[in-house]
Amino acid sequence: MTDPASLLNEMTKAMMDKVLRAGVTPLYQQTVDQARLSYSKGVGAMCGPMEALPRVEDFTIPGPAGAIPARLWAPTDAPGLPVLLYLHGGGFVVGGLDTCEAMCRRIALQSGAAVVAIDYRLAPEHRFPAALDDSFAALTWLAEQGATVGLDPRRIAVGGDSAGGTLAASVALMARDHGIKLALQVLFYPSVRPSAVSESFKAFSKDMMLDAELMRWFEQHARGPGFKTDWRREPFKAESHEGVAPAWIGLAQCDPLVDEGGLYAELLTQAGVPVELRVWPGVVHDFINMGRFIPQAYEAHHAVAQALKLAFGL
Repeated sequence: MTDPASLLNEMTKAMMDKVLRAGVTPLYQQTVDQARLSYSKGVGAMCGPMEALPRVEDFTIPGPAGAIPARLWAPTDAPGLPVLLYLHGGGFVVGGLDTCEAMCRRIALQSGAAVVAIDYRLAPEHRFPAALDDSFAALTWLAEQGATVGLDPRRIAVGGDSAGGTLAASVALMARDHGIKLALQVLFYPSVRPSAVSESFKAFSKDMMLDAELMRWFEQHARGPGFKTDWRREPFKAESHEGVAPAWIGLAQCDPLVDEGGLYAELLTQAGVPVELRVWPGVVHDFINMGRFIPQAYEAHHAVAQALKLAFGL
């Protein structure tokens, strides 16, 4: 059997060696508050420079449990920009506006579209489906009130990475069911069928950036006791995928979730949904936030920007 570590490219190996030498305590061995701070610091150290933009605004969106913090990045002050609603990763437990900002800025600059990200409620204080409820509330608000912040409610996409990719996939299905037309769904290595053990999970869930222990820790916090099966946590299991928004799916080769993402692409294709699938070789989960060390992150940002330009007609 091929050693999974042998598939890593040299830049990824060097980055992982730096993390190992730094002696960083795994997130699942930290308290939730410590893990959030550690993840934020880690992304800040690895994400690369922040692109300057003429419009960056913090605001709030009405949510089911109160105001949802949001941030808008736009490459121009012109009104009527199409918008990507971006949902950050972090296993439903860590992450926030700051951990996706570098990428959102770059996508806005390169696509010509606005990007809005939200600080949805996190577990374990707010267990599933709180994050999803906030995410769908934000989408609904953009579709109904986006013009109040200079956005085009007729041109909306939804996207996210990891847990945020899961949320984006479920939000896209909910949008279809509620008659909200989306131009695109952008899914970076989403967790869409965690109840099944894939070959990539067996191969890459040990000694990688995302391992079995961390995934278990995330799920225990996110679901809590008494959780019942819900397709919104496993969008692969939705009753139908027909008529959902076209998908752009970006995956990392050396990621426990790569098979899930590939199978979801196949499922959408079989349902007649246009899908563009990209797999970046030799990189690991969360590579899109590691541009300082892994240049493929910037390739992925650019690929999303181009997909959005096409979907929005820019």
